[in-house]
Amino acid sequence: MRSMAKVDANEAMSRMLAGESGAGTQVAAEMIAALAKIYGAEGYVPIVSAQIAGVSYKNIGEAGIEFLESMRKGGARTRARATLNPCGLDLEAWRELGFQEQFYKDQARALDAYRGLGIEMTCSCTPYLIGNAPGLGDHVAWSESSALSYANSVLGARTNREGGPSALAAAITGYTGNYGLHLDENRVPSVHVHVTCPVETYQDFGSLGLMLGKKLGQSVSIITGLQPGRCTPERLRQLGASMAASGAVALYHVAGATPEAGAYTGKVASGEIPTRLVEVASIDDVSDVVPAGLAEGQPMAVDLVFVGCPHASKGEALDLLGALEGRELKADVWIAMARDVKRELIQDAAFAKAMSPRVKLVADTCIVVCPIDDLGYSSVATNSGKAYFYLKNNPRLAVAHRDTAACLDAAVTGIAINKDRGEA
Repeated sequence: MRSMAKVDANEAMSRMLAGESGAGTQVAAEMIAALAKIYGAEGYVPIVSAQIAGVSYKNIGEAGIEFLESMRKGGARTRARATLNPCGLDLEAWRELGFQEQFYKDQARALDAYRGLGIEMTCSCTPYLIGNAPGLGDHVAWSESSALSYANSVLGARTNREGGPSALAAAITGYTGNYGLHLDENRVPSVHVHVTCPVETYQDFGSLGLMLGKKLGQSVSIITGLQPGRCTPERLRQLGASMAASGAVALYHVAGATPEAGAYTGKVASGEIPTRLVEVASIDDVSDVVPAGLAEGQPMAVDLVFVGCPHASKGEALDLLGALEGRELKADVWIAMARDVKRELIQDAAFAKAMSPRVKLVADTCIVVCPIDDLGYSSVATNSGKAYFYLKNNPRLAVAHRDTAACLDAAVTGIAINKDRGEA
C-alpha cells in the first residue's frame, strides 16, 4: 500500500512537471522536484496541509508579489489545505494602531495574490489553534519556524523546515519530497539535554530555548529533567519557538511530555541510542537590550508590553485580561492572536468586563513582522523569547525579556524593574 502511494505520487508529480496542470503548477512541481533531488528524497509523500510564511509586505516587497502573481496567472491553485502566516498589520484595526495607509494598501495586494492561489487568509503562526492541526504521523509542509516545531514535536506530525516558497509549492502540488524529518530514522535524537535547574515559567521555557538553539543548531534532541506538569502546550510552544529562532531546531522530544519521546527515553538512558550529552545546570540570563544614549543598568522605561509570539490562545488572552482588570496602565499592551480567536474573545462576557482602553487585541500580525519603527514605540517588554531574539536586533528599540507577571507589572508602572532587584 505504501509503495503504491509512492508510485501514485511519482506519477502525479511527473504529470505536473510535464506541464499538464499549467505553467504555474509546473513551476511549483519543479521546485519540489529540485529539493527532492538535492536531499536524496525517497520519492514524494502527499501532505495534509501547508503553512506558508513570507506574508508581510515588509518582508516580501514588490518582488514577492510579482512572483505570486506570476504563479496565479500560470493557473496555479492549491491542492492541499494551506494557511497563511501573520501579515504586516491588523487588517481591521490598522488605522487605530497607527499603521500607515500605504503600507496597508501594499499588504492588501500581497494578500490578494495569496488569495488568488486558494490559500486561507488565516494570518496566524498558530494554525493548530484555529483548525489546521495535523495528527500524529501526518505529513505536512510548514514553513513558520515555531509552527513547524510545534507540529513536529508536540503534535507528532512530520515536516521539514520549509521556506515560504517551498511550502507554497507543496500546497500547489499536494506533495513534498520524502526526506529529512518525514523519515523515521531522522527523528531519532542525537543529543541528550539533561536539565537540572528549575524551569517553571513561560519566560524560563523561552530562555532555555534561546540557550539550546545556540547549542543544538539543527540537531534533534531529547530533553530530560523538565517536570511534565510544567510542560503545558503554551510553554512547549515557547520552548520550540525560541530554539527555532536562536538556532534551526525543527524537532525536539521532552521525556514524559511529547508524543514520540517514549520511544527514545529508555534507549537513550541505556546507551542503545548514542547521543551527545548537554547538561543544563542554569539558564543563561537574557540581558536587556538598551540602544546607545539610554542609561544602562537602570530600570527600563516601557511604552509597550507585547505578548502573543507565538499567537495567544483564547485562554491565554483571558488570563492576561483578568490579571489587568481594574489596573490603571502606563504602557500599551498588545496581545497578538489569530483573527478567529479575537472574534471569540469579543463575544465572551469576561472580555467586556476585563478590557482596558490601553489593551489592544491585535489580530493578523506580530511585532516581529510589522513595521514597528513607524508606530512611535521606543521600548518593549515581552515574555516571548522569539520576539526578544528578533527585536533585540532593532537599533531603535530597547527590549526587556520578562516573565508574564513582570510584563504586566511593567504595563502598570511603565518600568521593567531590573532582574537583580527581585523581579522574575
